[in-house]
Amino acid sequence: MNKYDFVLEEITDYVLNKEITSEEALNTARYVLIDSLGCAFLALSYPECVKHLGPIVPGTFVEDGSRVPGTSYELDPVQAAFNIGTMIRWLDYNDTWLAAEWGHPSDNLGGILAVADYISRKHIRNGKEPLTMKDVLIASIKAHEIQGILALENSLNREGLDHVLFVKVATTAVVTQMLGGTKEEIMNAVSNAWIDNSSIRTYRHFPNTGSRKSWAAGDATSRAVRLALMAVNGEMGYPTALTAPRWGFQDVLMGGKEITLARSLGSYVMENVLFKISYPAEFHAQTAAECAVILHEQVKDRLDEIDSITITTQESAIRIIDKTGPLHNPADRDHCIQYITAIGLMFGNIEADHYENDVAENPIIDQLREKMTVVEDNRYSEEYLDPNKRSIANAVQVHFQDGTSTEKVEIEYPLGHRFRREEGIPKLVEKFQSNLATTFAQKQNKQIQQLCMDADKFADTNVQDFMTLFKL
Repeated sequence: MNKYDFVLEEITDYVLNKEITSEEALNTARYVLIDSLGCAFLALSYPECVKHLGPIVPGTFVEDGSRVPGTSYELDPVQAAFNIGTMIRWLDYNDTWLAAEWGHPSDNLGGILAVADYISRKHIRNGKEPLTMKDVLIASIKAHEIQGILALENSLNREGLDHVLFVKVATTAVVTQMLGGTKEEIMNAVSNAWIDNSSIRTYRHFPNTGSRKSWAAGDATSRAVRLALMAVNGEMGYPTALTAPRWGFQDVLMGGKEITLARSLGSYVMENVLFKISYPAEFHAQTAAECAVILHEQVKDRLDEIDSITITTQESAIRIIDKTGPLHNPADRDHCIQYITAIGLMFGNIEADHYENDVAENPIIDQLREKMTVVEDNRYSEEYLDPNKRSIANAVQVHFQDGTSTEKVEIEYPLGHRFRREEGIPKLVEKFQSNLATTFAQKQNKQIQQLCMDADKFADTNVQDFMTLFKL
């Protein structure tokens, strides 16, 4: 076997050999899974999401295929991964990881759940033991770790590339292992994931912000399943996909910058992952949203008296969600710190429907946006990157025409941060319960909740039975 790039070897050795023993990671992974599924079920209320679901050829049904939770679809695992990944990501409400690169590690669950169901149903048909939900949790921890550790020091966004490449790499590694891939087969698959490159980020930014950002991760995790299936069927790999002079990923797309792993792969990312609990909004604005909601009672009856609004934030937020001028669609609005702050000040809450056109047409929103100034606090930017803090700080202060102002409300750690787990998990469960109710009848809803809240029973449940719970 040819010598493979160090990063390919490290990722492969990790998915094959690393034993996950962290109870904190396993427990957090269960909450990540149920939260992600809840986000998927809520997305089924939005026709723009639903239109992407189902088989590529209408009416196609794959016997003993992968189920798409919350629907009646049974698909091949590649298309099922696209469906599940798109549902999870659609409303920008699943978990988040912030570092030199940003992303949403639970996006990988599209491929993991699709492949786990496919394998389990195939095993049952052949008289073998199915996978359990603990296997899914371990795969999720490892996918989170690969994506998140790659994100620590390797900034795709600064090169104009999109973070879903790391989803593709992470999903490819773990599902190839799930499919029984050898070390060489896993490296072959992962090398192809890097060679695939990544979509460019233009669909996340002015003037092209659009709905692709809601299905891009589904596309990435789906492509990963395709590459994994090809690898276990004997497709070759490319040992120096990253480092080959002139033609490798580093030289072609990173300006020669080396792709590195900033720390050993373990369970760090899952233990420190950020949940979106309170508001469906881009995560750099989560604490700004909390600040705005706190100020709502003080400003709701004085909106026409506001002279200016100061938003103090981190450098990353300024780079990606500081937007002035027209916002053309929901995907544009939920990535605008000014829009999110205006909604919080006006309504005292932020919901997915607030990004729709009927709300956005309210002229007061843009009037408030025009009065906003976004400034960087260097401490916020430094502590955002501090591995012992990973804060996502924002502050909001409203100034009135009579010279008075509100206090400067500052929040450094959002509700979904590890530092606020004790406060956040009960609210995460409430979010899950609320999202379940959008899709399932009371009896089915209760069965799902009882299983998901029992950690031991959940871990021991086979994947086939778990996925059956969500079939309509």
